Amino acid sequence: MRKKACLQSYKTLTPVYRKRSGPPIRLRQHATGNRTKEVIRMAGHSKWKNIQHRKGRQDAIRGKMFAKLSREIMVAAREGGGDPEQNQRLRLAIAKARSQNMPNDNIDRAIKRGTGEEGGGHYEAVTYEGYGPAGAAVMVEALTDNRNRTAADMRHIFSKRDGNLGESGCVAWMFERKGLLRVDRESTEMGEDDLMMLALEAGAEDFEVTEDVIEVFTAPEAFEDVKNAIEAEGIRFSTAEVTMVPTNTVDVDGEHIPKILALMEALEDHDDVQNVYANFDIDEAELEKL
Repeated sequence: MRKKACLQSYKTLTPVYRKRSGPPIRLRQHATGNRTKEVIRMAGHSKWKNIQHRKGRQDAIRGKMFAKLSREIMVAAREGGGDPEQNQRLRLAIAKARSQNMPNDNIDRAIKRGTGEEGGGHYEAVTYEGYGPAGAAVMVEALTDNRNRTAADMRHIFSKRDGNLGESGCVAWMFERKGLLRVDRESTEMGEDDLMMLALEAGAEDFEVTEDVIEVFTAPEAFEDVKNAIEAEGIRFSTAEVTMVPTNTVDVDGEHIPKILALMEALEDHDDVQNVYANFDIDEAELEKL
């Protein structure tokens, strides 16, 4: 009854979004059941993804992305078995791969390599933490077959770009794990309000809207329920993953902007790196100059 009452109360908040252009807007559902909306500034994960899109890097990194996704699927299958129904980590890895349009043959091959049906390397998960220019927190998730080599590479990448590789745990506390579903506006005819209601009724926590993208955030345990509910309406995702979201941000401006972007780009380009997270924020006016 409480959920129904809250949803009914929410429907009186019109209009939810006043315009499609301008700063991004977030709708947040609170533990009390109340929902509020606020103007936000993209940070970390959203900012970097948006920059990649503007620079046209998505197609350039797609081939390397498939290799990294295959490695992630292999490790998930090796550790939890090749049946996605019984292996949540594998389900999430497959969902992420499909959101990047990875062919099913590649996915199946990666699963077989992970279970030993086909030859495959042995990789272990390693997390590196440090600071970038302007004190931005950076966290790197890697899968490697040589910890010493990868650690040396990470230290070199950080130090060459005005950063510092830190100790384990030095920045992890600044991030929290969340499910992230990104929908490109041009890929769906469903209105913002309808998509928002669909996501919230399925268990979503946050809902962010920019000029080009709609982002839905969930608790990790609610990720699959929300994803399945939205997919059932024929909506495709440009990103579907459980990721790390910063709990606070660091403003980066001036000469630090190209430095932090160079660090992020170098880390993502490394073959062993699976994911890079950061808590930097760049003003939209500065972003337009890139």
